Amino acid sequence: MSRHAFARTASFYARRAAVAAGATTLAAVGLLATSSSAVAAPPPPVDASAARTYLAALTVQAEGTSDGYSREKFPHWSTQSGACNTREVVLKRDGRNVQQDSKCAAVSGSWYSEFDGATWTAASDVDIDHMVPLAEAWRSGARNWTTADRQAFANDLARPQLIAVTDNVNQAKGDKDPARWLPPRTAYTCTYVRMWVHVKHHWKLSVDQAEKTALQGALKNC
Repeated sequence: MSRHAFARTASFYARRAAVAAGATTLAAVGLLATSSSAVAAPPPPVDASAARTYLAALTVQAEGTSDGYSREKFPHWSTQSGACNTREVVLKRDGRNVQQDSKCAAVSGSWYSEFDGATWTAASDVDIDHMVPLAEAWRSGARNWTTADRQAFANDLARPQLIAVTDNVNQAKGDKDPARWLPPRTAYTCTYVRMWVHVKHHWKLSVDQAEKTALQGALKNC
């Protein structure tokens, strides 16, 4: 492990320890969410039955190349209203008691990460995950889209494509599909794969065989 990676890991666990140590006190004054049920969430995905039907309808083909990909080809965090961009809209939607300043930046609140069950009280500890990552979308068909289509995908608030989660967990996911990565909080697996299939189906993205097999296996338990 490089010194940079070791430092990031150490920082992550230090933050987690600090949160755990303060959880009881924060909960007592109502600042920390104690369960995900009280927290807002992305638009709900289709149910398991529909997800299986959607998955069967997806084109199965080998994943394309990443040649030509860059995040800049998916303009994201577009302005939604006033000073608020997509990231700030999701932070407000997915958090509890979120307060924003005049520039729409979240300055207080708490965020429960469905991926790992952690709760954070600083927006800087939270990433907005693209359920189907931008690079994965590129390799699955988005390389053939217009820039306007890629922008709409990267800022899609109407589907379960954007969710606030622990930053380090989002970075561990990277651009991996469900054959290579699923949330460490297994209670969320069913919701996660339903979200994935819902998004891929709406945007007419393909799946590779390993990805489809992993999704089929996960959906059997939903």
